[in-house]
Amino acid sequence: MIVSVMMIGLFLGLGTLFINGKGASLIAGYNTMSEEEKEKYDRIRLCKFMGKMMYALALSMVLWVLSDFLDKPWLLYVGLVLFLGIVLFMIIYMNTGNRFQKTLSE
Repeated sequence: MIVSVMMIGLFLGLGTLFINGKGASLIAGYNTMSEEEKEKYDRIRLCKFMGKMMYALALSMVLWVLSDFLDKPWLLYVGLVLFLGIVLFMIIYMNTGNRFQKTLSE
């Protein structure tokens, strides 16, 4: 339970960092791009999306803690399904549609 609370804190901290448009170097894949490749992406939009996702993941982990605290195992399962669903959504959303690439007008 202590580890889960620490992870929630970490995800909330990362979410706050990302939602403010900072910390792009912490995003896997983005930090390994060359500078000219990074110029093709809207860093602020990418960070804000990741911030929202960190908050969503932290919320799903709160269900894990509540499961232990309230002795309701079904909350753990709901939290796990929600967590995996959010991760799956993130992977699909970020890798389809070129949503985070800059447009010609930017």
